[in-house]
Amino acid sequence: MILVVEDEESYQEALFAGLSREGYDVELASDGADALRRFVEHRPDLVVLDLLLPKMSGIEAIRRMRAIASVPIIIVSALDTETDIVRGLELGAEDYISKPYRLNELVARIRSVLRRVAPPPHVEPAVLQRDPLRVNAVVVGPFHINFARRVVTREGEPIHLSRREFDLLAVLLSPPGQVRTREELIDGLWSGRDLSDTRTLDTHVRRLRVKLEPDPRTPRYLVTVRGVGFRFEP
Repeated sequence: MILVVEDEESYQEALFAGLSREGYDVELASDGADALRRFVEHRPDLVVLDLLLPKMSGIEAIRRMRAIASVPIIIVSALDTETDIVRGLELGAEDYISKPYRLNELVARIRSVLRRVAPPPHVEPAVLQRDPLRVNAVVVGPFHINFARRVVTREGEPIHLSRREFDLLAVLLSPPGQVRTREELIDGLWSGRDLSDTRTLDTHVRRLRVKLEPDPRTPRYLVTVRGVGFRFEP
């Protein structure tokens, strides 16, 4: 089920009709407080949310949703500066679409996000280079990564990663030490979306470093390869 949080009636009607035609169950909310209530009640598979909402801002709604569950969120907003986009992604949104947008573009983004957040059996062979039916976890330095459960611990202490942060880490561990280009990461994690004009990848790398590195300003594990991309040092 998709929760659509939108206060403009024209967008509400179009989204309900269009997403229903695509086979999705749709729940509508017209303000931030109503969105939070419906989020708790229905536990949707994905949220499509505007930032400019009455009663409770979209930013605050995302914060509260994130405190409850890590359901993927796609922001749709007329706020389209780089600062707005980066802020939305830093809050944990999976994607950001600027208004006005085409319905088929939103549907494509929804499908892409739902594919990415599905259990990722494809990660294990690349990461471990072993039989994926027998091994679903790996130890790299002080980190233990369980791909089946999508859990990361450091010396026994759990580290909470968003879905996208975990996916980024998994790719960088495929295998550890191998350089992944920026283009490769963007194409793999954002399904070919042209992000050349945004800092989306850098934002997620920065967030991952904050959670993994002893000192994010001088990375020990998630290393930048200047002019190419990134690698994860075992």
